[in-house]
Amino acid sequence: MVAAATRPSRADSRSDNLVDAIHAADGVRLVTEHFGANHDPALLFAHGFGQTRGAWTPSARALARHGWHCITADSRGHGESGRRPDGLYEFMQFVDDLVQLAQQAAHAPSPALPVLIGASMGGLLGLIAQAMHAPFRALVLVDITPRWENAGVERILTFMGAHPDGFDSLDHAAAAIAHYLPHRAERYRDQPDRSERLRQMLVPLANGRLAWHWDPRMLDRIARNGEGQQAALLDAARKVRVPTLLISGAESDIVSASTIEEFLVCVPHAQHVRVPKATHMIVGDRNDAFTDAVRDFIEPLRTSGSSRSTA
Repeated sequence: MVAAATRPSRADSRSDNLVDAIHAADGVRLVTEHFGANHDPALLFAHGFGQTRGAWTPSARALARHGWHCITADSRGHGESGRRPDGLYEFMQFVDDLVQLAQQAAHAPSPALPVLIGASMGGLLGLIAQAMHAPFRALVLVDITPRWENAGVERILTFMGAHPDGFDSLDHAAAAIAHYLPHRAERYRDQPDRSERLRQMLVPLANGRLAWHWDPRMLDRIARNGEGQQAALLDAARKVRVPTLLISGAESDIVSASTIEEFLVCVPHAQHVRVPKATHMIVGDRNDAFTDAVRDFIEPLRTSGSSRSTA
């Protein structure tokens, strides 16, 4: 059950890098961050499993400069958002959270329903939410299709579950990331804010060690049960009538030519952009190319109102 949307109070019409929070129907606190003026048309960003709203910050800032109200959020069990005390996470809880965030965006003085930009898990949640509640005027799916390559997903889950006891230092965590993302290791190592960005991805444990920011109890209850959602996701895709863009990474091991073709059959009006030299982590690998692709898609939507019609 989706809770009634509430609009956070704001000192003025600007929401530039403003951190807010709302509460889901079951009381879990969802932390949001706003970029740009809240009277501009809204973009709602939904991150992937194991990520935080920080993954979207460069794109959100860039698109806000072009007149979009960008809203990023930490999903439940991730980042600064709350965790279920009982550890009982269900897929539909995440869907309801996303719908509530969309309702909040629609209550701002922007002229239309928000556009969803969802990466991986965030895109799947958007498909289900759109099929059930139609809270978005358009969808941007980032390297995800209703059916995916299991080997790629298993690689992600192996990384996420590889250090159940946490890390003894930032360097220990950085080494784990470098092993997981070797193509980005050198670039990441040279960034001046590397330590601070890494610290934001970790939480201190009572024993002094550091753990990833996500609730590890989600791994079995949500991530490893994802394959069972594929039939519902395909059905949801067939119901999509709003403008839709799929952005895939040319070197992704999550989507493939066959899963993309299947998606485009389900959503024949969808557009597809393939980003060269990008893996599943398109936003981090090729942020400029990703942001340009999003902007090319959303700019024509400025004057399309709160359309729920077909593309």
